[in-house]
Amino acid sequence: MSTIMENYDICIVGAGHAGCEAALASARLGLETILFTVNIESIALMPCNPNIGGTSKGHLVREIDALGGEMGKNIDKTFIQSKMLNKSKGPAVHSLRAQADKAEYTYKMREVLENTDHLTIRQAEVTELICENNIIKGVKTFSGAQYNCQAVILCTGTYLKARCLYGDVVNHTGPNGLQAANYLSESLKSLGVEIFRFKTGTPARIDRRSIDFSKMQEQFGDDRVVPFSFETDINSVQIKQESCWLTYTNEKTHEVIKKNLDRSPLYSGMIEGTGPRYCPSIEDKVVKFSDKDRHQVFIEPEGKYTNEMYVGGMSSSLPEDVQYAMYRSVPGLENANIVRNAYAIEYDCINPRQLNPTLEFKNISGLFSAGQFNGSSGYEEAAAQGLVAGINAAMKILDREYLILDRSESYIGVLIDDLVTKENREPYRMMTSRAEYRLLLRQDNADLRLTKLGYKVGLISKERYKRLCLKEEMIKAEISRLEKESIGANKEVQELLEKNSSTTLKTGTSLAELIRRPELNYETIKSIDKNRKELPLDVIEQVNINIKYDGYIKRQMKQVDQFKKLEKKLIPENICYDEIRGLRIEAQQKLNLFKPVSIGQASRISGVSPADISVLLVYMEQLKVNRRSLNGAL
Repeated sequence: MSTIMENYDICIVGAGHAGCEAALASARLGLETILFTVNIESIALMPCNPNIGGTSKGHLVREIDALGGEMGKNIDKTFIQSKMLNKSKGPAVHSLRAQADKAEYTYKMREVLENTDHLTIRQAEVTELICENNIIKGVKTFSGAQYNCQAVILCTGTYLKARCLYGDVVNHTGPNGLQAANYLSESLKSLGVEIFRFKTGTPARIDRRSIDFSKMQEQFGDDRVVPFSFETDINSVQIKQESCWLTYTNEKTHEVIKKNLDRSPLYSGMIEGTGPRYCPSIEDKVVKFSDKDRHQVFIEPEGKYTNEMYVGGMSSSLPEDVQYAMYRSVPGLENANIVRNAYAIEYDCINPRQLNPTLEFKNISGLFSAGQFNGSSGYEEAAAQGLVAGINAAMKILDREYLILDRSESYIGVLIDDLVTKENREPYRMMTSRAEYRLLLRQDNADLRLTKLGYKVGLISKERYKRLCLKEEMIKAEISRLEKESIGANKEVQELLEKNSSTTLKTGTSLAELIRRPELNYETIKSIDKNRKELPLDVIEQVNINIKYDGYIKRQMKQVDQFKKLEKKLIPENICYDEIRGLRIEAQQKLNLFKPVSIGQASRISGVSPADISVLLVYMEQLKVNRRSLNGAL
């Protein structure tokens, strides 16, 4: 029997947020790429929450954009409400979050994919990896078709051996009732890949017409919208926005849940997978936070052309009848009609410690992976990994330098480093607290940190690169001017200071010193800054932040210098940790397991102490001395 056999450079399995970024990156770099999906309708699907961004996740989206990815541009085209979160706090934790029109988000991303050169989309289930001597050679589909390639990127999301549960109802499907992928897991296991079983969930969707919004607090978007993409025209995103709504659970809600916990598969033992700690179901919230008499519930529209409303904060796997009782106990939802039931979903994923920082498997050359398949959660985390995996698969084939982002230069670097160096026994979620250098890794300066890397890779145009260089020059020149320009204690200056409740001057000072005062900023001193020129808003933002937080930024830069020194101390690939005297047994086991590439990476492995690192450094120095002596003798 004859079968289809085709040749590509890169095969990508799964067309969710990770797969889309991976496919676009590899195709835009000129490699012939094929993107497989079990259902064309699931491309860039948002099966859970209808938003992009949020605390720390907004940072990831802007970094994706800075490197040449697509997610930021796509949400700018399809959002229906946008907010900058944490504006009352410092700039390090400001984060964009936008409600999406879910259907339009999918359509627009699909349009980009379908019109990208070197990219083929194929609806088919990949069931087997073709691997010879631990080197990837291609994939096979359920129909028996074979696709030969030099690299494979697995972006299977929550589809591998997926099953959806609520109460005692079990559907062996992927999210939104779409077909699951039931065969690839066995192929992976046969190659020695360690598989985990994780779980996530989603709340019910409710008909807008059955909601009483008068009992809820209306939530509006920002008056002036900031786009996610550095390339989006800011005027194009100033649109009429949809409202969201806030309500709360109450004692009655909690009583309904407590009475029916034995019917929840989460507590009955039906669910095997581990769920996300930082995105718990409403059952978990009621049990684990029993001291709280209410929890926030956000009612969010799923799009402009649908009446489906997402019930944020109330994901559940309780039976259908309990869901009705639970949701209808919430103010404003007394007559709620459920369009789609809430459910939990279990799926296969890998232990990410099997990966290098490039997201290539340590033991299988040419096999890369990204997204929820790597044990993470969230659209943004998935897209970030997809972009890196797509770039590095291309770099491998083109025999170019890999893109490895470290913890000091991006949230993406923190995300990947955490995945490959820490024992993740639950779905990983990005948070600002995970980034040690978050004052440097702000969402507002993602382009200044990463766009040059995107240009070096080949995903950023020369025109965009030149615009970035010009922006850098303008920022540097304006900061220098403000540091040098003195201002006297004249009447106009003193009046301005008094007006802003700032201490008056006794002697002259620089304009920069005035900006550093907590109650002042670049804009408030405009009237006394006679030599000021008109500058773009994004330049002004960087000037203000860099001057105001100058001391903190310099202190963190010194910390980064120390971090970089440890990252540059590379560990020999053939090192035998069992032979190192003074290294504790636990440290030997963990180092053998994770095989860190540097001292810095080794220091972040759970179970490896500072004393172990000292022993390792001494041993490596001895290796150098012995090597020099041997070379001298020869």
